[in-house]
Amino acid sequence: MTMNIHHYILNDFDPLDVSVSVREARELARQFTYTHIPVSKEGQFIGCMSETDAGCFEGDRILEDFSYAIEPIFVSLETNWLDVLEAFAVHDSNIMPVMDESRYLGYYELSDIIEIFNNTPFLSEPGGIIVIEKGLHDYSFSEISQIVESNNAHLYGIIVSEIKDDMVEVTLKIGQQNINNVVQTLRRYNYTILSQHDEDKMAEDLKQRSKYLDKYLNI
Repeated sequence: MTMNIHHYILNDFDPLDVSVSVREARELARQFTYTHIPVSKEGQFIGCMSETDAGCFEGDRILEDFSYAIEPIFVSLETNWLDVLEAFAVHDSNIMPVMDESRYLGYYELSDIIEIFNNTPFLSEPGGIIVIEKGLHDYSFSEISQIVESNNAHLYGIIVSEIKDDMVEVTLKIGQQNINNVVQTLRRYNYTILSQHDEDKMAEDLKQRSKYLDKYLNI
C-alpha cells in the first residue's frame, strides 16, 4: 500500500507573482528559511527562484526581470514519498511545490518528508547495518535479498548509498539475528564488506595478538 503524504501539504502562503519585487521575495525566503520561492504568473504557478539567486539580484527590480532564473521545480500529487525525497535532493531544496495537473496545491517541507523516512522500519526497527560494495553491473537486489533470507534474517531495507567508478555501494538494514552469517555469505558471493562487524573485529584482534606473540617468540 502506498503511503499517503497529502496531509503534509502546506498552504502558508501563495506563490509570489512575477510583479513582486526581488526584495519582497528575499524577505519571504528569510522569514520561512526556505531555499526556494514559488513564483506565479497571471495566477498560474510557473516555478521557483532560489533564495541564492534572489540574493544576487537588485532588490528594487521585479521577479519577472529575472525569469531565466525561475526553474520548473515541483512534484505531482501522485508522486510517492521516496520520489519526493529524491526531488528535494536533486534540486538541493527544502521546499517542494505540489501540483495536481496544472493546479498549485501547496508545498512539502523537507523536514516533514525526512520524518516519514525516520519512521520507516529501515531506521526505526532495531537491527544491524551492513554496507557492501560490488561492480555496478554485478550486484543484484534479488540476490542480496536471497542471501539475507537464506540465513533466516529479517531484511528491513536496501538502498544504493553511492555509485562511483563503476562500483556500487549498497546499505542493508537487517535484524540482529544471524548478521555474521549474512556477512560471511555475502563475502562468498564476492561482495566486499565495507562496514565493521563484531566477528571481523574479533578476527582482527586475534591477528594482532598473533603478531605480538610471534614478535615475542622471536626475541
